[in-house]
Amino acid sequence: MAKEQFSKIGYVLAVAGSAVGLGNAWKFPYMVGENGGSAFIILYLLITFLVGVPIFMAELSIGKLSESDSVNAFRKLAPKNKNLWQIVGILAMVTAAIISSYYIVIIGWVFKYFTLSFSGLPADIESSKVIFNELLTHGLGEQTLYFVIAFAACFFILSKGVKSGIEKLNVWMMPSLFIMVLIMLFYSMTMNGFVKSAEFLLIPDFSKISFNSLLLALGLAFWTLSLGMAAIITYSASLSDDTNLATSTLSIVFINIVLAIMMGLVIFTFIFEFGAAPAQGPGLVFISLPTLFAKLGAIGQILAAAFFAALIFAGITSAISIVEPFVFFLIREYGMSRRKALCIVCAGIFILGFLCLLSNIENVGDKLTLFGKNFFDFLDFTASNILLPISGIGGAIFVGYFMKRDALYVLFSPYMSDFVFNAWYFLLRYVAPVCVLIIMVNELLKVFNA
Repeated sequence: MAKEQFSKIGYVLAVAGSAVGLGNAWKFPYMVGENGGSAFIILYLLITFLVGVPIFMAELSIGKLSESDSVNAFRKLAPKNKNLWQIVGILAMVTAAIISSYYIVIIGWVFKYFTLSFSGLPADIESSKVIFNELLTHGLGEQTLYFVIAFAACFFILSKGVKSGIEKLNVWMMPSLFIMVLIMLFYSMTMNGFVKSAEFLLIPDFSKISFNSLLLALGLAFWTLSLGMAAIITYSASLSDDTNLATSTLSIVFINIVLAIMMGLVIFTFIFEFGAAPAQGPGLVFISLPTLFAKLGAIGQILAAAFFAALIFAGITSAISIVEPFVFFLIREYGMSRRKALCIVCAGIFILGFLCLLSNIENVGDKLTLFGKNFFDFLDFTASNILLPISGIGGAIFVGYFMKRDALYVLFSPYMSDFVFNAWYFLLRYVAPVCVLIIMVNELLKVFNA
């Protein structure tokens, strides 16, 4: 079987597409809004470079040195206890598949709001709440339709493989996403709310920062860089030998951060323009923003369509990246065709996704509960707060303590100085695992104390 490889730009855009997802457009703005603006962004950037980037480079090294799927990568590189270490790869792969199941449901909601941009946006918050709640609790047929559309789009792209599917999609979709967000940013600059938005995002107020803000920034950095999901390992296995690993990593982080801040500027411009509150939780995108777009009339419909199209692009590029590891594993491990591997993965994700969809439906969701949470919330909590951190810690410890330091030095030394390499190695061994462990323990304590 010939090995498919990303081009240099294809790799950067594919991994950036994985990192730039709904987290940037959904989680990032509302977390900034709830934690005092730019002080939180500074904290997020600090955590990204002290914790996120070291783990990102660790996962990159696992994929590049093994040139294998996430499971066999650990088997191949582990000096001993190969069967034990492969559990980390399996966990990352399974976690990614679980996340993709409810992630695609959310992409389906975005498809719904994209069509709503043309048919008529809600004019006030109350009617917007009714529309969103009606979709979640009574819109079984409508939710299923949009879920299937999002699901089919993701798996059609995956069926085309690394070069013709994943890379080709990202090479035109990521620039398109950037252009759409840039156009909206330029338009927002003409509005009075832009100055307040810029002040909110760019002038820090450290009095708003708490220990909880630190934990949120840590979790957000983990989520927005696609860490612990096997995506970085899998994509790096198809990385060409002439790729500059340092500049590629920095380019991916830069694209991720810039798009997040641009989206934040756009969203908060509308929030301040119409006197809405910046701290509104996850409902910011699906409840508040549609009503603000509606106030602008025809131009608002165009901006709404562009915004939700951008979210669709961001969501799909992320979704395919977290499904690909499982597909890649089945192809490598069992010699399956891509189509057969996709059908197996497709069936499992569709079932989980449909159960997530049902979990919000009235008179159905209350029958789909685990440990006091509906099925959607249970999967989200388990994957985000338990499985992802364990996977991330496992990868960091494996590279920092069990892989040969000399092999890592040979891999990275052409692209960085000895000082930078030693700093990365120190952060990977002593800082990143501890920080991620703190996140996981804190989230679990919240549950037990609730």
